[in-house]
Amino acid sequence: MKTMRYILRALNSRNFRLFAVGQTVSLIGTYMQQVAMSWLVYRLTGSAMLLGIIGFTSLIPNFFITPLAGVLADRWNRRRLLIVTQVLALIQAAALAVAVMTGIIQVWQIILFSLLLGIINAFDIPLRQSFVVEMVSDREDLGNAIALNSSMLNSARLIGPAIAGLLVAAAGEGICFIINSISYLAVIMALLAMRVEPASHGGRARRRILHELREGFAYTYGFESIRSILLLLTLVSLMGMPYTVLVPIFAKEILGGGAQTFGFLMTASGCGALAGSLYLASRKSILGLGRVAVMSTVIFTLGIVCFALSSSMLISLTSMAVAGFGIMTLLASSNTILQTILAEEMRGRVMSFFTMSIIGIAPFGFLGAGAMVGIIGTRETLLLGASFCLLGALLYAKQLPHLIREKPQPLP
Repeated sequence: MKTMRYILRALNSRNFRLFAVGQTVSLIGTYMQQVAMSWLVYRLTGSAMLLGIIGFTSLIPNFFITPLAGVLADRWNRRRLLIVTQVLALIQAAALAVAVMTGIIQVWQIILFSLLLGIINAFDIPLRQSFVVEMVSDREDLGNAIALNSSMLNSARLIGPAIAGLLVAAAGEGICFIINSISYLAVIMALLAMRVEPASHGGRARRRILHELREGFAYTYGFESIRSILLLLTLVSLMGMPYTVLVPIFAKEILGGGAQTFGFLMTASGCGALAGSLYLASRKSILGLGRVAVMSTVIFTLGIVCFALSSSMLISLTSMAVAGFGIMTLLASSNTILQTILAEEMRGRVMSFFTMSIIGIAPFGFLGAGAMVGIIGTRETLLLGASFCLLGALLYAKQLPHLIREKPQPLP
């Protein structure tokens, strides 16, 4: 019991506790929609390329918009901005639900809805990442809050796909979109109920947005510890993360299943990711997180290799769990490293580049994977990506002793 209280210590902060409840409900709906969307596209088209295009359009706005969102996060009230993004996401999900339930949905409409949600998320994600510090009353609990935030995400990955798989099989994809639109109300109400002191921006004079964007870029990529972890994340997002859009192909063509099989595979990934985030939440110190990032990349790579080679449901589920553990441990440990070493005045901008490295780069990988499947095959595409991820882990490990000794640079 004492251990569990230690793992959940960030929940002692009232605002973070409210956020945890609302965000968990909302994320379950989000993952239900994600699974339903992928299955809908594959059911309508049977095209790996279109799965890649949907993944591309849902995430490509992060590449262009997220850096701007980081500047806004350092300028304006983050809680109010988050309320706006959640309301817009609710409207998008409701409109998608209407289109599917009335039977008028077409592939071009799915692409459009995916693009709209991507634009909303491009603002929302860096805001949420930088807002975590404002919700935690004790700064020593920041690392724990980041790990618990990842646990929320992965609890949703555990529950959402399983529910979606059952509902899609029983009633079609539309019901998942309806539930997702309703789920946004939970996080909106949580944000409205918070009592938050706006983050101090250090009294620094505001300059033009482009100037502050350049300032953030110079700070982020001039600090080698930040630059190295972001480059590792970029490589993993580009070459490793495309496995997520290829899962429907494995579920149907290799494992001979349907929507339920797809849901179970995604749930297995969520189980592993949840275990990874709980492992990080149980850590007493941020010391050694650089080594954790290396090992988690290696674990992720092994999971992808085993999944690519598997024709067994049991091995595929286990491999997805291993991959989920690896990728979430990498993301959460990297997030904690960055949030700990960056300057408060740069938090929004640095976290926007963090988001860009993970989500903004991923659509290029999705699109490339969709094309590569037609050239070299599904298994071979995953194995090629895994080899690049392993190379990235080895290069980062080689730099790590130097990075540990690096001192934070002053603000520009």
